[in-house]
Amino acid sequence: MAEEAASGAQELEAAEERGPGAAYHMFALMEDLLEKLKLLNYEEEALRRHHLRPLSRHYFALPTNPGEQFYMFCTLAAWLITKAGHPFEQPQEYDDPNATISNILSELRSFGRSVDFPPSKLKAGYGEQACYVLDCLAEEALKHTDFSWKRPAYPTEELEEEAITEDDAELTLNKLEEEIEEEETDNEENFIDLNVLKAQTYRSDMKESTKQEEILESTTDAAEWNLEVERVLPQLKVTIRTDNKDWRIHVDQMHQHKDGIESALKETRGYLDKLHNEISRTLEKVNSREKYLNNQLEHLVQEYRTAQAQLSEAKEKYQQGSGGVTERTRTLSEITEVLEKVKQEMEEKGSSMTDGAPLVKIKQALTKLKQETVQMDIRIGVVEHTLLQSKLKEKSNMTRDMHATMIPETTIGAY
Repeated sequence: MAEEAASGAQELEAAEERGPGAAYHMFALMEDLLEKLKLLNYEEEALRRHHLRPLSRHYFALPTNPGEQFYMFCTLAAWLITKAGHPFEQPQEYDDPNATISNILSELRSFGRSVDFPPSKLKAGYGEQACYVLDCLAEEALKHTDFSWKRPAYPTEELEEEAITEDDAELTLNKLEEEIEEEETDNEENFIDLNVLKAQTYRSDMKESTKQEEILESTTDAAEWNLEVERVLPQLKVTIRTDNKDWRIHVDQMHQHKDGIESALKETRGYLDKLHNEISRTLEKVNSREKYLNNQLEHLVQEYRTAQAQLSEAKEKYQQGSGGVTERTRTLSEITEVLEKVKQEMEEKGSSMTDGAPLVKIKQALTKLKQETVQMDIRIGVVEHTLLQSKLKEKSNMTRDMHATMIPETTIGAY
């Protein structure tokens, strides 16, 4: 930030040395650059391809976002160089800015343009140097595209219509002024001007002086004279309009306000002096009382300071001791947990050693096995008995069959 401020101050000093309008030169240069970019159709060919927003009138003249401005500067410079017929790679965000600037300046020198400023001026992405570089590249691009400036064609009919409308406006304005003047004259006719009245009286006096003194005695009636006076009296009243813009009225008002201020100042000055004296006395009392209290309470303040120092030392010791206590409590909790686990294991082993439930279960299992063996023996005996009976039955059947076969043979031999 300090470097940018120093560079800005140097630029301002250089601009002042060049002239009073040099500080605004880059704004005009930026506007020319924007017009040239529009002629080159930069919005369609450069901005939409890189998804960038259009430039404002003073984009490169004022600092807004240095990183964004530098990227926009490099993008437009690369596009203009390629537009001018020199192949140039599009710079990326992670490229070295010094290398990018040096490449752009070398291309600018190849076009025959002079570069009389250090490359570090272009790192900020704004300023007169950035506008100058882009403007030169835009001119080279226009030359390469065979662009030529044409004379402007001014429409004549539109100008005539505008002139007619202006004349109509002037006519309406003149009519309005005439109407206002007529209204003012109508309003002024209701009042009798003092100067006119003086002129009329002067003329009447001159006429009367020229006349001979023919009438020495009045022949008019007093009653008729009074009636005539009453009839003419309202018309003889002179009304003078007061103008608020008259300087005499303002002077009178100033004198009135001055007198009022002086009279009020005389009254308030006494009150203010009294208030000032009272405040000064109270301040002196407060200062003296403060000094007295400081002198009286000095030893107490020292004791308080020593006590506060002792308290801070005790707090430090307490913190150190509390740190050791916390460590010891943590180790104690770990030891107690281990002890509880050991106790639980010992209780489980003791209960397993003194418990007779397994023996009871074994005895029950043995009795059950004995019962089952007895039942199996009984079943085996029954099966053996049935098997023996079946064998005996078969044997008796076989012997019976044998005897039955033997008897007929003997009978047949006898016959």
